[in-house]
Amino acid sequence: MIDTVLAQIDNGIAALQTLLYIDVVQPIFYHVGLMGYDEDTYDALYWVIVGVLEIVVTYLTLRPLEALRPAERWESRKALRADVLYTWIAKLGILNMLFFVLLQPFFNYLQSEMAIHNVPNVDLDSLWPGVTDQPVVSFLIYLVVLDFAGYWYHRWQHRFGVWWELHAVHHSQQQMSLWCDDRNHLLDDTIQIAFFAAISLLIGVQPAQFVVLVAVSNFLQSVQHVNARLPYGRLLERVFVSPAFHRRHHAVGYGHEGTRYGCNFGVLFPWWDMMFRTVSWNPAPEPTGIRDQLPAPQGMSVDYGEGLLAQQGYALVRIVQRLRGRRYTVDATGAVSAASAASATSAANAAN
Repeated sequence: MIDTVLAQIDNGIAALQTLLYIDVVQPIFYHVGLMGYDEDTYDALYWVIVGVLEIVVTYLTLRPLEALRPAERWESRKALRADVLYTWIAKLGILNMLFFVLLQPFFNYLQSEMAIHNVPNVDLDSLWPGVTDQPVVSFLIYLVVLDFAGYWYHRWQHRFGVWWELHAVHHSQQQMSLWCDDRNHLLDDTIQIAFFAAISLLIGVQPAQFVVLVAVSNFLQSVQHVNARLPYGRLLERVFVSPAFHRRHHAVGYGHEGTRYGCNFGVLFPWWDMMFRTVSWNPAPEPTGIRDQLPAPQGMSVDYGEGLLAQQGYALVRIVQRLRGRRYTVDATGAVSAASAASATSAANAAN
């Protein structure tokens, strides 16, 4: 039943993909002399269509919950504008297209070398013929394996200082919402795409399955960031990452501090946090953000930027300052200053 539904959805998307390509994209590319990119563009259209559907379904599902059962009320939603832009960039597959242009040749070379030297893919769906090769079963296996990899990727983002400055773009949002899952530094996104593409290649994920895996993961992560009271209950919260569980990860004083440079790193499943002792349970809504953002003496009044370009640029400046042993700050007048890394983290160390 599920296989039939998925097949029908895939056929519908493929039909729309062909229609848009023939009636819209191909005529434009013909007139501007870009027909050399027509095949890549046709493939990219699939990502674009899936992305638009993701955004529509996510908004129609979660926005009413935010309006009816908000976890916290805001005077203004201005801070979400950049997040909406991030969402469209990420969901429309713009970074995926960039990946295919810049990095796909490397992965093609890697795959060729694996074939030449008889290095097999792990091919998880052939572990138990007749069972693991069923589409739904193999999908669930891939989902768990990639989520395990995602847990460690997320921990590394918090553990290594330079990497954290990129990931801090995501944590600097103090108003959690359905939009803020895709609020990431574009360089970090590119690294993440390459990381999961490599793992997917290694374990034998097919391209069509990869698209569905990404779509399901994106939707569930949007649910985790939603500004709505969605109690999962004691049992379900230990099966899937809930908004309360993930909000604890974003909470000031816990998200990048506390237990082992943060807590609740699980992307879809909390099992890994429970297994590796990085779990922290607290159902009550907490203020979110980074301690550095707080005014003195609690923090350093660091400005992480309101717009997309500022957030991207400030992250790179913070990386340079960190490599120099300094921490980047912006005072109330907008002046840039720096403090030693030791003094910058003294408040966080004192709190823990």
